[in-house]
Amino acid sequence: MNLFNSALGKNITFVRPAYFIISGFSGIPNIKYFYVFLCFVYIVSVLGNTVVMAVIYLDRNLRTPKYIAVFNLAFVDLLGSSALIPKLLDIFLFSHRYISYNNCLTFLFFCYTFLSMQVFNLVALSYDRLIAIMHPLRYQVKVTHRFMLSLIASFWLFAIISILVLVGLLTRLSFCRSVVINSYFCDHGQMYRLACNDNTPSLVLARFLTVLVLWFPLVFIVLSYVCIGYALSKVATAQERYKAFKTCTAHLSLVAIYFIPILITFTAGSGIHTNGRIINLSLTSVFPPMLNPIIYVLQTKEIKVSVKKMLKVRIESKVKVRKVIIKCHPFFILWALC
Repeated sequence: MNLFNSALGKNITFVRPAYFIISGFSGIPNIKYFYVFLCFVYIVSVLGNTVVMAVIYLDRNLRTPKYIAVFNLAFVDLLGSSALIPKLLDIFLFSHRYISYNNCLTFLFFCYTFLSMQVFNLVALSYDRLIAIMHPLRYQVKVTHRFMLSLIASFWLFAIISILVLVGLLTRLSFCRSVVINSYFCDHGQMYRLACNDNTPSLVLARFLTVLVLWFPLVFIVLSYVCIGYALSKVATAQERYKAFKTCTAHLSLVAIYFIPILITFTAGSGIHTNGRIINLSLTSVFPPMLNPIIYVLQTKEIKVSVKKMLKVRIESKVKVRKVIIKCHPFFILWALC
């Protein structure tokens, strides 16, 4: 604590503001249409991820290590959407741009934790596909329920602890210059740059976690698919290669949806307008939770079969109930007349 306090300097008074101002979408024309779009995205995200979780939970055939990771991804997407989108609508649609200091740090913690877990889930699914294709005979030995649960639990633990440290370092900063955050939420990068004392610890940790949480997973996923491609090149027939690769299409779609907008934003750098950067990153935050369940329902054979089976059972049960009512109807009439 003394080390952090000494970073303030002798001539700087420590200032902890009562609130921050989120200025993200101000100045963007026709932005209210974007808020309507966010409402639609949130509804689809909640319904889609709830359906995926329910299907995996109810169908015993889907209780495999792979679908443990898919269930956790849907769970994280549901929580992430619920943590971000309603608050965005409250801030910008209802003009509640003032957010208290503690609420801002809490908002930051939940958003970054769920965003980190989205990436870690993609890593878990990538590892699952890597072992399934490269070592199919040893898949059930290497990727067990216990292994997948342990892997996901370790990801949760790392994400929570690392973001808590990130938030803890922010509490050591003095905000005596400005309280206006030029982003769509309590963005860590925007916040520590507002500090008037030494923000080096926050800067170093932010860069370290960016590599560890964003770029290292991306490199791992790319290398895993290089290995998968090499393994598939040795498969005898094109039909077998297509069949094996088809099991990866859902995961590849999720990776593309999540990483391509981020890569575009980082590659463009200062060349992209501030408003364009904010819109792009906000779409990166809200799009994957909406599209992930749609992709898995449409591109995963097991989930499609399970959904069709459940719908068929429900329709048949309704038909049976109607038949019983029709058969019993004359008796109800006689009973009423008596």
